Amino acid sequence: MVSDIGIVKAKKHHIKRKNRLISPLTIRIMAVNLFALIFLGGGILYVDQVQNTLLQSRIEELVKDANIMAGALGEAATGGTDTTELLLEPAENILIRLVGVTDIRTRYFGVSHELLIDSRDLAINNVVVVDTMPRQLGFENFWEIVNSEVSNLLDKLQQRDELEEYHEVENETATDYPEILEALQGEVSSRIRRLNDASDIITVAVPVQRFRRVLGALMLSADTGDIYAAVQDVRLTIIQFFFASLFITLLMSLFLAKTIVRPVVKLARSADNISLGGKSDIPDLSARNDEIGDLSRSLKDMTNILATQIDAVASFAADVAHELKNPLTSMRSAIETMEYAKTEDNRRKLREIIGDDVKRLDRLITDISDVSRLDAEMSNASMTKVNMTALLETLVDIYLTTQKNNLPNLILDIKKRRFKSQDGKPAPYFVRGLEGQLGQVVRNLVDNAISFSKKDGNILINLRRKNNMVELTVEDEGVGIPIDKLESIFDRFYSERPKGEAFGKHSGLGLNICKQVVDAHGGEIFAANKMDKSKNIVGTCFTVLLPLTDD
Repeated sequence: MVSDIGIVKAKKHHIKRKNRLISPLTIRIMAVNLFALIFLGGGILYVDQVQNTLLQSRIEELVKDANIMAGALGEAATGGTDTTELLLEPAENILIRLVGVTDIRTRYFGVSHELLIDSRDLAINNVVVVDTMPRQLGFENFWEIVNSEVSNLLDKLQQRDELEEYHEVENETATDYPEILEALQGEVSSRIRRLNDASDIITVAVPVQRFRRVLGALMLSADTGDIYAAVQDVRLTIIQFFFASLFITLLMSLFLAKTIVRPVVKLARSADNISLGGKSDIPDLSARNDEIGDLSRSLKDMTNILATQIDAVASFAADVAHELKNPLTSMRSAIETMEYAKTEDNRRKLREIIGDDVKRLDRLITDISDVSRLDAEMSNASMTKVNMTALLETLVDIYLTTQKNNLPNLILDIKKRRFKSQDGKPAPYFVRGLEGQLGQVVRNLVDNAISFSKKDGNILINLRRKNNMVELTVEDEGVGIPIDKLESIFDRFYSERPKGEAFGKHSGLGLNICKQVVDAHGGEIFAANKMDKSKNIVGTCFTVLLPLTDD
């Protein structure tokens, strides 16, 4: 009934379980792995700062080149120390030489604001411009098209600064360029203007001076197309690495999720199947040398232990039902027979039978309760250091005090240890365990020996060290145990009683309790018959071995 209720609850719980298309653990793994790519994507924003740095460097270079040209013009293209203007022919020759090296458009404005020299009119480094015909769409041009589209998208996302449009007019003068007017005032000035969608133009104006007298203004201009192209290439490279890393990260995340999530899901489904009353089929992943393998082994061991305990509980319940049924059947027969009893003597005997059966039921229920409570007590209680020497001395003293006239001779022999305690007495034997349960083991063994011994017989209780164990033996002078039953006597409800003892006085759980307690303490218990020289059985010896501790 309890099992059925548990299965119903498990089914209700299982119904609430969500069927997920994507595992949340997989999403978390991907999120963690993708988080690092955010920094790589942030490199695109850093490129904008690099672009501004490159523009500033280009302005500084133009200023440097303009100062060199202005210095050369001021020194070599003047008529004398008192002149107020440049000589155009020498100035043109100097600019032809310098512009041929720098390949920068250069314009010279006089103090009267007119344009006197333009490097475009000097036929310097004339080149033939070739327009390339548009290519037909093909696989070899696929990446170029993709790069172009990505570049256009980045340009839209870049949000370039609002700049003044650059326009050239016919017969331009210094008044068309504020930087020229500032240069004619003796200052170095620069401007950045919007040239087209792909680039801007930088203009730098410096004064041409001789002995601090301004003779005119020199303006150099250069577009920023190469800077923007280089920055765009870097952006595209970052994006390519980003998507390549993204693809690899997704694959690795899916692989990692497959190696973690799928086994966990399989284990969870197997656990659900077991909770629903299905077959215990925990997947064996012990070959994996990782935590999943450890989890698989732990779940498998736990399932086996639970299955063993469930089987034990079921077997225990069946044994209890069988043992309770015997006295109940006897009581029912006695009650039914009492109606047909003709004499008072017969009715008295039947009442005695019923009384014995009631006592037997009481003993069974008491012992069954002790067994049921034993596992819980040993699971919840914490083991401490137990003095076995003092425990045996106390128990033997209790027996001798309370039942001295009804007991055989109890002899306690504790072998002295080699070293002594701080008070000078022989050091006691210590084990780590539960004192109450260990005391119950000793009482059960002594009670068992008393039941097999005659009143004038001897019961010898020995305590000694054996290697790293404490050895406790309880010997009696009874009839012994059949050779084929030396192990069966520890089974639940098994009872091997001496001849002449009334049936039903023992539940058959005492030795089973002893074995459970000793096993829980990491020890060992077994029985053997005592033999004389003629190989005749002269008694029984129960031996208990428990791990010794001195810490």
